[in-house]
Amino acid sequence: MERPRDWRTYVAVGDSFTEGLGDPSGAGWRGWADRLAERLAGHRPGLRYANLAVRGLLLDQILDEQVPVAEDMEPDLVTVCAAGNDFLRPRVDPDGLADRLETAVARLRAGGADVVVFTSFDPRDMRLLHHRRGPIAIYNQHLHAIAQRHDAHLVDLWSMSVLRHPLARVDDRMHLSPEAHRRVALRVCEVLGLPVDGDWRAPWPDRDGRPWLTRRRDDLAFTREHLLPWAGERLRGRPAGIGRAAKRPHLLPWRTVTGPEDVAVSVPDR
Repeated sequence: MERPRDWRTYVAVGDSFTEGLGDPSGAGWRGWADRLAERLAGHRPGLRYANLAVRGLLLDQILDEQVPVAEDMEPDLVTVCAAGNDFLRPRVDPDGLADRLETAVARLRAGGADVVVFTSFDPRDMRLLHHRRGPIAIYNQHLHAIAQRHDAHLVDLWSMSVLRHPLARVDDRMHLSPEAHRRVALRVCEVLGLPVDGDWRAPWPDRDGRPWLTRRRDDLAFTREHLLPWAGERLRGRPAGIGRAAKRPHLLPWRTVTGPEDVAVSVPDR
């Protein structure tokens, strides 16, 4: 079924992936969703955009706190990526997660929005998630079926093997680098049928020549600066999103700056 391409309002919901962590811009974060909004605005001047994503949130928090707000905005286009943080918890039910996500997708579609959903990344090379590869694969299979049942767009991050390259991640080895965010934005544009000016599949520069000692020092730095503090936060019950507001909570024209962490400003594309 052919969908309208004249989107005038776009709302992004999700966690740190959609908030844009790893892609700094000024006092805040840019990310693939802001990059997508910028491209959409190039085709539809006056596009209004809100980004409700907050780092660290679980799927149920996103569905309870962000989806109703998105519904009230009555957008033409909604992107929904959630559950990444759920797979970091000791117990996870991929079937239950998918059921709850499907309810939200159905509501958004019933409200007239085009919806984009995302599979999870392939965690094969991610220390914090590689042991959850099986449940994540099950969840992803559900996402394919949900998109088909509700005539939603699907962005298959699992199949984007370029995102497994070391240069696709920042030092914490979890969040995407600026170049990886740019590639995800290109992929979403392809899924939406929008013209693109780059190839997200392009090979990365080779890093295999780094000395063994350099790689081990990087591993130690990662453990000291990212892995241990992350584990400590969760043991103390203080996930990253507690008390944090969305960076762009209102549906406003793309170029309107709304707060100190808003990144919807004129930034040259990489």
